[in-house]
Amino acid sequence: MLAGLVVLLCALLLFGQSTFPPESVVHETIEMFGVLLIFLGIVGRLWSTLYIGGRKSAEVVTGGPYSITRNPLYVFSTVAAAGVGAQMGSFTAMFGFALLCALAFHVVILREERFLKEVLGAPYEAYLARVPRFFPRLSLYDEGDTGSFQPKLLKTTLLDGLVFLLAMPFFESIDSAQMAGVLPVLFTVP
Repeated sequence: MLAGLVVLLCALLLFGQSTFPPESVVHETIEMFGVLLIFLGIVGRLWSTLYIGGRKSAEVVTGGPYSITRNPLYVFSTVAAAGVGAQMGSFTAMFGFALLCALAFHVVILREERFLKEVLGAPYEAYLARVPRFFPRLSLYDEGDTGSFQPKLLKTTLLDGLVFLLAMPFFESIDSAQMAGVLPVLFTVP
């Protein structure tokens, strides 16, 4: 099923076009909103890394972003994925990318939770009962402690996150190829 969604997504990327023409105000506004989502995703991933810092399987981390959602790295990656989809200038692509990303992470989260229950036991069980799996509950926010900081992990997270920025020139080149007639537009998406 996931492979089928990926194929559909690739077809959408290459042969689909937003119903809002490239360079129209709406198209450009959606793209710019997407850029903001990408940067929010990158910054959020860095913030999450400051707290988890290699302690994921060693202890229950409950401060900062981990106080409002158990999976902030995945949440912020999903936000960035929505930003990538917005680079098509399409609301449908923006929400579709986010949904596809969230579905993929859901499978990973379930596997990680089973593992962490075994490794971390009762403290993790209490954390599961208190903090939502994915959608943040801001009222739970607690600054907490970052523990020991590992600059190498932060650098790795930053470099991983910067990949999201490649969406901008990628989608601009697709728009250009479609406007030049080099790449056919087979369907439009709102």
